[in-house]
Amino acid sequence: MTDSDQALGAGIAKVLTDSTGGEIVVDEVRRLTGGASRETWAARAQTDAGERTVVLRRDPPGHGEPARMRAEAACLRAAAEAGVPVPTLIASGDDAPGIDAPFLVTDMVEGEAIARKIQRDDAFAAVRGHLARDMGRVLGLIHRTPTDTLDMLDDPDPVDLIESIYRDVDEPRPAVETGLRWLREHRPVRRPNTLVHGDFRMGNLLIDDSGIRGVLDWELAHLGDPIEDLGWLCVRAWRFGQRAPVAGIGSREDLLDGYGDVTGDRPDAAELHWWEVFGTLRWLVLSRFQAYRHLSGAEHSLELAAVGRRVCESEYDLLLALGLLDESVHDVAVETRTSTVHDRPALTEIVDLVSEALRTDVLGALPPDRGREKYLLKICLNLLGMVDREIGSSADHATVAQALGEAGVADEVTLAQEIRAGTVDPTTAGIRRAMSAAVFARLRVANPRHFVS
Repeated sequence: MTDSDQALGAGIAKVLTDSTGGEIVVDEVRRLTGGASRETWAARAQTDAGERTVVLRRDPPGHGEPARMRAEAACLRAAAEAGVPVPTLIASGDDAPGIDAPFLVTDMVEGEAIARKIQRDDAFAAVRGHLARDMGRVLGLIHRTPTDTLDMLDDPDPVDLIESIYRDVDEPRPAVETGLRWLREHRPVRRPNTLVHGDFRMGNLLIDDSGIRGVLDWELAHLGDPIEDLGWLCVRAWRFGQRAPVAGIGSREDLLDGYGDVTGDRPDAAELHWWEVFGTLRWLVLSRFQAYRHLSGAEHSLELAAVGRRVCESEYDLLLALGLLDESVHDVAVETRTSTVHDRPALTEIVDLVSEALRTDVLGALPPDRGREKYLLKICLNLLGMVDREIGSSADHATVAQALGEAGVADEVTLAQEIRAGTVDPTTAGIRRAMSAAVFARLRVANPRHFVS
């Protein structure tokens, strides 16, 4: 282990020793993939009873939020008592030597969290048929969890909270203004507060061939309308390229049936749709906020920066959910390459060569235990693909400018401001075309596979 890994391992060992009363040594730590806002580490501990693997979640050192970590620990305890499958909490704290940030330590739960494996691998074929219903049942258990020990949780108005985050970033976007208007005009009656997980989706669930083994990542838990969690699970981003509306593996009907099995209450389609639209807008705003953390200099991060280029996916999904996409501008732009005085290889050829070397000679050579490095390299490869596509995207600029001009506005900022002021109707043909042209242009560069086929 490196010196920093040894210090972290010693810190975890001290926390475990203090919590269990037995002398414990940690002889291996490795950072797990994912987690843009918190770090997750696996640690191999040697105890009097034998070897044990535990998981540490901590805030990035220097960016700690002790109150939020305490709230997450409280949620794990309450959910476990209510029968929700969660990792067993071993210890938590505001700080500890070697860990150097707010943290919690849990047992390791075996299971798969990678969505694409769960959606496609033969090992999960049997469980996929009932997984959407199982998700509904687990959400029912979460929402029936007593909240008397959770008074530290926030109870925000969801639309007000997302709008506040959006306004703070100060990047007016027509799709966001349209979504906010629609949500306020179509809002259902709010249900009584329950515990809301806040991020219940593929990636935060551990699944094996028997079903859901663990619900992870409670950092966004709060009190609120329980249907928020169901709508979030149906957001298109969490389908990871699959067609099925619930996590890419099941139907909304199965999800609602499972929820009704536990709660005796089956939400109707219109209510679920409102929360699905809200969830799509929420992910759009939170994605841009994550990128802003990097762009503002608050937290230097390749992961956060990459998220910023994928905000257009949520813009597309939002307009799709609202029925406002104008497909007539989808294939208008034609790729062009400008002449240059520079010698070959051309920019696109250089990008292709670098991508090939990283993919074949670097990524392919990494051993299986270098998961974190593989994850970061894949992000780099995705970003290089965006560079390659943007080099040839000059025709998109003319298409967007024409659509905005036909809508009577100079740019997207002006259009967003007019939608907010109510001086234009975003459902009219010209405004739909302008919004769609801009989103399509961004998406063709960021992730052309995201388009609905």
